[in-house]
Amino acid sequence: MSVNIRYFAAAAAAAGVDEESVKPGTLAEIIAEVGTKHGDMMIKVLPACSFLVDGTATTDQQIVVEGGQSIDVLPPFAGG
Repeated sequence: MSVNIRYFAAAAAAAGVDEESVKPGTLAEIIAEVGTKHGDMMIKVLPACSFLVDGTATTDQQIVVEGGQSIDVLPPFAGG
């Protein structure tokens, strides 16, 4: 079972997709994988992003994200 990632705003633009599936792992491993997959722009955007795992904000990149869970990648938003 895979992990579903949803990208918003600048993260979606950098990824070139709004959503994709990846293999389970730590949040750090998943972030590294999508950075490598989507290239330089994504690598620049990811450090500024906040992450929600199943709707809960986390800064713990060693958290294990299991198959069936979801990650929302949220860059800083202007205005709101």
